[in-house]
Amino acid sequence: MSQHRIIDAHAHIFPDKIAMYASDGIARFYGMPCEYDGRAATLFEAGAQAGVSHFVVQSVATVPNQVTSINTFIAEQMRLHPDRITGLGSLHPKSRDIDADFEQIINLGLKGIKLHPDFQRFNIDDPAAFAIYERAEGILPILMHTGDYRYDFSHPRRLKKVLEAFPNLTVIAAHFGGWSEWPAAVEYLAGTDVYVDTSSSLYTMPPEKALELIRFFGARRVLFGTDYPMWDYGIEMDRFNKIDLDEATRRKILFENVKELFSIQMQN
Repeated sequence: MSQHRIIDAHAHIFPDKIAMYASDGIARFYGMPCEYDGRAATLFEAGAQAGVSHFVVQSVATVPNQVTSINTFIAEQMRLHPDRITGLGSLHPKSRDIDADFEQIINLGLKGIKLHPDFQRFNIDDPAAFAIYERAEGILPILMHTGDYRYDFSHPRRLKKVLEAFPNLTVIAAHFGGWSEWPAAVEYLAGTDVYVDTSSSLYTMPPEKALELIRFFGARRVLFGTDYPMWDYGIEMDRFNKIDLDEATRRKILFENVKELFSIQMQN
């Protein structure tokens, strides 16, 4: 198998002083342990061992007053590590001033928006969130956590309504369009232009099922992601490499699609 450059399209990082606490919180939410501590230094080290050279990073504002500090932190990490990090900003639909929050993301040079309806406790199709979609449409892509059998906030049917209402909105529906609800993702996202990523999915399915989902969504709309700090990088790469893909498709998913989507500039 030939070697490709690899970009991880879905990674979470936190300030060092709270990284372990934040990672433990993720582990408690999903009832599964996190492999890593959530620090940027650990991300670089673990990713490099698996051949990953660039990372699309984000964090989630679980309450509105976290938005500014999270965006400032992610932008600072991008400034410190321009060859390794592309940063996404956080928004919250209950913010008092979404215009100002969005302007901050633009001014900081962040390349997209991360939303996690289950953490933030809003329905994807809640009109309160439309202010975010209106500002992002045609300007910034949104990486959207999608799917959770325990909740209804991020069900794929809700995302379908948003995609219909905002036809020029670019959305990456994380976890193959619906974590733990993949049949619903196939049912409701059929015929849409949504992107998906592989994060927190490959551990649940055989390579043949992953291949089926890649073919369903279309290889040009699939991004490789790990959901750092959740999963071991080496194991995630091994899971991906077991999918029966030709070299051109593998290159698209591991590198080309996300590079184009976020206009990532990388040194040769």
